[in-house]
Amino acid sequence: MSRIEGKLPLQLKLIHGFGAVAFGVKDIGFQFFLLFYYSQVLGMDASLVSLALLVALLIDAVVDPILGNLSDRTYTRWGRRLPWLYAAPIPLAFAWVALWTINASGTPTFLELLGIAVVVRVLLSCCEVPSASLIPEITSDYVERTTLFRFRYILGWLGGILMLTLAYAVFLPGENGILDKEGYKGFAIFGAILMVVSVAGSALGQHKLLAHLPETKPEPFSIRACFDEIFEAFRERAFLIFAAGGLAAYVNQGLSFSLTNYVTTYVWRLDAVAIPGLPEGINALSLYPLVLALSAFGMFFVVGPMHERFGKPKSAQIGAIATAILTVIPYMALYFGLWPDLETLFSAALLMVLLMIGNMMSIVVLISATSMIAEIVEAYLERTGRRAEGAFYSGNWLIQKCATGLGIFFSGQFLSAIQFSTDAAPGELPASVISDLVLFYALASALLLGFAAFWLGRFPITREEHEARLAARAAEA
Repeated sequence: MSRIEGKLPLQLKLIHGFGAVAFGVKDIGFQFFLLFYYSQVLGMDASLVSLALLVALLIDAVVDPILGNLSDRTYTRWGRRLPWLYAAPIPLAFAWVALWTINASGTPTFLELLGIAVVVRVLLSCCEVPSASLIPEITSDYVERTTLFRFRYILGWLGGILMLTLAYAVFLPGENGILDKEGYKGFAIFGAILMVVSVAGSALGQHKLLAHLPETKPEPFSIRACFDEIFEAFRERAFLIFAAGGLAAYVNQGLSFSLTNYVTTYVWRLDAVAIPGLPEGINALSLYPLVLALSAFGMFFVVGPMHERFGKPKSAQIGAIATAILTVIPYMALYFGLWPDLETLFSAALLMVLLMIGNMMSIVVLISATSMIAEIVEAYLERTGRRAEGAFYSGNWLIQKCATGLGIFFSGQFLSAIQFSTDAAPGELPASVISDLVLFYALASALLLGFAAFWLGRFPITREEHEARLAARAAEA
């Protein structure tokens, strides 16, 4: 039974969403900087880095169902999820710092990177899975669940954007910029502190509401039962359709995020575009986090009305198509020589506008897709009589992590295939390498987003069906 009926207080939405700041820190680190840091800064081969990150994600994806099942079966006076959110953040902070400092004086080995990446990933899952699984426990309202996801995404994005801003402006400024090895230590320490404050602070803020003994004592944990639930989740038709669309959307996210520092610096040369009226050290790349912030705020005001008018499946479909169009336009224009001269303010401004709108719509896709899981949970409850939020959300993490890992892996393999030099400065790469990167980025994004639009638009549970299901349960009660 959900804790709150009807409209949720704003304070609760903010407190719950604040826990996602840690995941924003993680996303910026893993998806924006880690491939770049280990290959371009520490000198590892990009194909080995991307392989290590993929293997770590696959291991984490297998662990996630176990963690989800364990959180479903946690039976304490503090509820099912809160004990996890109090126990995991401190060891996570130490592991996060180690990820950015291990063997930083030389070139790390494949096993060193793999080992610490697995530890970080698993500890993050101990925060992620229980935190997201709280949503169906807090409310069963269709709109309010979407609202909670909006707050999670906006605050998660703001946490990531804060780290991105500090990276460019505080930790990695100056002549070497994002190639400065020493700057990543400060980046890691600040991110670790922010993770602890986010996860533990959010749990404390929700403690009074959620710290109750669960209504029924769950069955004992077993590995077999854990994966039986996951397999049963994948037998749900609605979950399979969500999985197909979500897989493509997350592969695209992993690919685009992992290549961000490559395309913004080596393709679009944003670091070489000065901004009139601002200090000399501030360039177009420095304003990139602001563009992401504006897109996240724009999503916050767009996704609710879209869900009200079109529903979640149609909103996801519209968002994916719009993102594909806005991604392809600048890259194809550049490839065919139709784009304005690079290293100019007009080029940077035009790119930023398209990026802002496209990123806003891509977040709409992810929010719409993730929010669909809550409806699958209710349908599963009606069919089986069992609540399994942790199983379904860990199934979502399994899809997300495998997919983003594949995106990062494809990025690294492609960079290695086109012989993207690990020591080349911006402006020194051959034109053929830049052309290959531009074409790959555009075509891969268009294909993946088109696939996501096709499947997410076919999600079978409508708002009317969900509300009828809740009404029937209320009548039975």
